[in-house]
Amino acid sequence: MASNSWRMRLDRFFHRRLANPISTRTPGQVLLETTGRKSGQPRRTPVGGKQVGRQFWLVSNHGDQSDYVRNLMADSAVRIRLNGQWHHGTAHPMPQDDPIARLRTLPRMNSAVVRALGTNLLTVRIDLAD
Repeated sequence: MASNSWRMRLDRFFHRRLANPISTRTPGQVLLETTGRKSGQPRRTPVGGKQVGRQFWLVSNHGDQSDYVRNLMADSAVRIRLNGQWHHGTAHPMPQDDPIARLRTLPRMNSAVVRALGTNLLTVRIDLAD
Protein backbone atom coordinates (compact mmCIF):
# COMPACT_ATOMS: atom_id res chain seq x y z
CA MET A 1 0.00 0.00 0.00
CA ALA A 2 2.89 2.36 0.66
CA SER A 3 3.96 2.19 -3.01
CA ASN A 4 0.42 3.15 -4.04
CA SER A 5 0.58 6.22 -1.81
CA TRP A 6 3.64 7.73 -3.49
CA ARG A 7 2.34 6.79 -6.96
CA MET A 8 -0.94 8.54 -6.23
CA ARG A 9 0.82 11.66 -4.91
CA LEU A 10 3.09 11.74 -7.97
CA ASP A 11 0.15 11.24 -10.32
CA ARG A 12 -1.95 13.95 -8.65
CA PHE A 13 0.96 16.41 -8.76
CA PHE A 14 1.70 15.59 -12.41
CA HIS A 15 -1.91 15.93 -13.53
CA ARG A 16 -3.03 18.88 -11.38
CA ARG A 17 0.06 21.04 -11.79
CA LEU A 18 1.44 20.08 -15.20
CA ALA A 19 -0.72 18.02 -17.56
CA ASN A 20 -4.26 19.21 -16.80
CA PRO A 21 -3.66 22.97 -17.13
CA ILE A 22 -2.14 22.36 -20.57
CA SER A 23 -4.54 19.62 -21.67
CA THR A 24 -7.72 21.53 -20.86
CA ARG A 25 -6.63 24.20 -23.36
CA THR A 26 -5.72 21.75 -26.15
CA PRO A 27 -8.47 21.77 -28.80
CA GLY A 28 -8.41 18.02 -29.53
CA GLN A 29 -8.28 16.88 -25.90
CA VAL A 30 -11.29 14.97 -24.59
CA LEU A 31 -12.71 16.77 -21.55
CA LEU A 32 -15.09 15.28 -19.02
CA GLU A 33 -17.27 17.78 -17.17
CA THR A 34 -18.78 16.66 -13.89
CA THR A 35 -20.61 18.60 -11.20
CA GLY A 36 -18.56 19.09 -8.05
CA ARG A 37 -20.08 16.96 -5.31
CA LYS A 38 -19.38 19.63 -2.67
CA SER A 39 -19.28 22.88 -4.63
CA GLY A 40 -21.97 22.16 -7.21
CA GLN A 41 -19.70 23.87 -9.76
CA PRO A 42 -18.71 22.38 -13.14
CA ARG A 43 -15.37 20.54 -12.99
CA ARG A 44 -13.48 19.75 -16.18
CA THR A 45 -10.96 16.95 -16.34
CA PRO A 46 -8.92 15.85 -19.36
CA VAL A 47 -9.44 12.13 -19.94
CA GLY A 48 -8.26 9.52 -22.39
CA GLY A 49 -10.53 6.92 -23.82
CA LYS A 50 -12.48 5.94 -26.88
CA GLN A 51 -15.92 6.44 -28.33
CA VAL A 52 -17.61 3.23 -29.44
CA GLY A 53 -20.97 3.93 -31.02
CA ARG A 54 -23.03 6.01 -28.56
CA GLN A 55 -20.73 5.22 -25.63
CA PHE A 56 -17.41 6.60 -24.43
CA TRP A 57 -15.13 4.28 -22.46
CA LEU A 58 -12.28 5.29 -20.14
CA VAL A 59 -10.28 3.84 -17.27
CA SER A 60 -9.69 5.96 -14.17
CA ASN A 61 -6.18 5.76 -12.68
CA HIS A 62 -7.39 5.80 -9.09
CA GLY A 63 -10.95 4.55 -9.34
CA ASP A 64 -13.26 5.84 -6.64
CA GLN A 65 -10.37 7.80 -5.12
CA SER A 66 -10.33 10.12 -8.16
CA ASP A 67 -12.21 13.36 -7.61
CA TYR A 68 -13.95 13.19 -10.98
CA VAL A 69 -15.15 9.63 -10.25
CA ARG A 70 -16.45 10.73 -6.85
CA ASN A 71 -18.25 13.58 -8.60
CA LEU A 72 -19.88 11.36 -11.21
CA MET A 73 -20.89 8.86 -8.53
CA ALA A 74 -22.71 11.70 -6.74
CA ASP A 75 -24.30 12.95 -9.98
CA SER A 76 -24.04 10.73 -13.05
CA ALA A 77 -25.13 13.49 -15.47
CA VAL A 78 -21.97 14.61 -17.29
CA ARG A 79 -20.84 16.41 -20.40
CA ILE A 80 -17.97 15.26 -22.54
CA ARG A 81 -16.11 17.16 -25.26
CA LEU A 82 -15.34 14.91 -28.22
CA ASN A 83 -13.74 16.32 -31.37
CA GLY A 84 -14.45 19.85 -30.16
CA GLN A 85 -18.18 19.22 -29.58
CA TRP A 86 -19.89 18.94 -26.20
CA HIS A 87 -22.23 15.99 -25.59
CA HIS A 88 -24.47 15.24 -22.62
CA GLY A 89 -24.26 11.79 -21.14
CA THR A 90 -24.75 9.53 -18.17
CA ALA A 91 -21.67 8.04 -16.50
CA HIS A 92 -21.58 4.51 -15.15
CA PRO A 93 -18.68 3.18 -13.06
CA MET A 94 -18.14 -0.43 -14.16
CA PRO A 95 -16.39 -2.28 -11.31
CA GLN A 96 -17.27 -5.64 -12.89
CA ASP A 97 -15.33 -4.75 -16.08
CA ASP A 98 -11.67 -5.84 -16.38
CA PRO A 99 -9.80 -2.50 -16.59
CA ILE A 100 -6.56 -4.08 -17.88
CA ALA A 101 -8.42 -5.77 -20.74
CA ARG A 102 -10.30 -2.51 -21.38
CA LEU A 103 -7.03 -0.55 -21.59
CA ARG A 104 -5.95 -2.82 -24.46
CA THR A 105 -8.89 -1.46 -26.49
CA LEU A 106 -8.19 2.22 -25.70
CA PRO A 107 -5.53 4.60 -27.10
CA ARG A 108 -2.08 3.16 -26.47
CA MET A 109 -0.24 6.17 -25.00
CA ASN A 110 -2.95 7.06 -22.48
CA SER A 111 -3.30 3.39 -21.52
CA ALA A 112 0.44 3.14 -20.83
CA VAL A 113 0.30 6.14 -18.46
CA VAL A 114 -2.79 4.77 -16.69
CA ARG A 115 -1.09 1.39 -16.19
CA ALA A 116 2.15 3.02 -14.97
CA LEU A 117 0.62 5.48 -12.50
CA GLY A 118 -2.70 3.85 -11.65
CA THR A 119 -3.34 2.45 -8.20
CA ASN A 120 -7.00 1.38 -8.29
CA LEU A 121 -8.11 1.08 -11.92
CA LEU A 122 -11.81 1.46 -12.64
CA THR A 123 -13.61 1.35 -15.98
CA VAL A 124 -16.17 4.09 -16.63
CA ARG A 125 -18.75 3.99 -19.42
CA ILE A 126 -20.52 7.16 -20.52
CA ASP A 127 -23.76 6.70 -22.44
CA LEU A 128 -24.04 9.66 -24.82
CA ALA A 129 -27.46 11.31 -25.02
CA ASP A 130 -26.88 13.63 -27.97
